[in-house]
Amino acid sequence: MAQHKSAEKHRRQSLRRHAANKRNKSILRRQIKKLRAAIEKKDKKEALDLLPETFSLIDRTAKKGAIHKNTASRYKSRLNQQVASISSK
Repeated sequence: MAQHKSAEKHRRQSLRRHAANKRNKSILRRQIKKLRAAIEKKDKKEALDLLPETFSLIDRTAKKGAIHKNTASRYKSRLNQQVASISSK
C-alpha cells in the first residue's frame, strides 16, 4: 500500500492511464479484426472502405501513446499489403 500522498496520486494516475490505454487498444483491435475479416472474405470493396478508417484509428492510438509509432507503421504497412494483394485479383 502507498505510504505517501504522492505515491497514492501516482497510483490513481496509473490506473486512469491503464484504463484509457486498454480502451483505446480494444477499439483498435476490433477495427483491425473487421478489416482482416474483409480481407479473409476477399471482399475488395469493403476492405478498401475500411482501410482509411483503420489507418486513422491506428494513427490516433499511436499519438495517444497506447502503441508505439513503429508498431503503428508496421500495422499499416502489413494491412495495406494484404488489401493490395486481394485488389490485384
